[in-house]
Amino acid sequence: MAKPITKNIVAGKFKGKRLQLPSMVTTRSSKSIVLESFFNTLQFDIIDANFVELFSGSGSIGLEALSRGAKQIFFMERDRNALSVLETNIAQTDPSRCEIIRGDTFSNIGMVLKRLKNMEEPAYFYIDPPFSIREGHERIYDNMITLIENLPSELVSMIIVEHMTGLEIPSTLGAFEQLKSKKFGKTSLTYYGVAD
Repeated sequence: MAKPITKNIVAGKFKGKRLQLPSMVTTRSSKSIVLESFFNTLQFDIIDANFVELFSGSGSIGLEALSRGAKQIFFMERDRNALSVLETNIAQTDPSRCEIIRGDTFSNIGMVLKRLKNMEEPAYFYIDPPFSIREGHERIYDNMITLIENLPSELVSMIIVEHMTGLEIPSTLGAFEQLKSKKFGKTSLTYYGVAD
């Protein structure tokens, strides 16, 4: 039987906890170098902050944020295999500070926004959709852009998009403007903040 693929939490309260990763057929794990760069950029900002991981797969980004001091994590995922792995991974950390929103991210984003509105607090949104070259995902980036444009600015601390390097994303999306973009080979991270 094939050995399960795993990834360790790098830093913080749950450092060294071994996270399972779902099948690469259904999800794509963020590269370590991307993860490291992201958390170096926002390491102090996410302490006591809310964090939303869209298309969360194994939850490795959100659980790393939790380990490093984020207050509440919302995971959004629809794949059954990934959800099972996500639940196993959360159980190793602090389930009381994690919430899974099951089903289609685009349909369910309103549930997360409602929760944030009730809390009267913004969140960091980490968006890592399946690459558009995958069958059935041809329009995923168009849908993602529409989703970002419709996010209420008062509920957003920052938006981070992990995407294919060749993808051209507009510098302004709704109330948000691009702060910076960093390339890591075939993958890039682009950061958006509320426009002044």
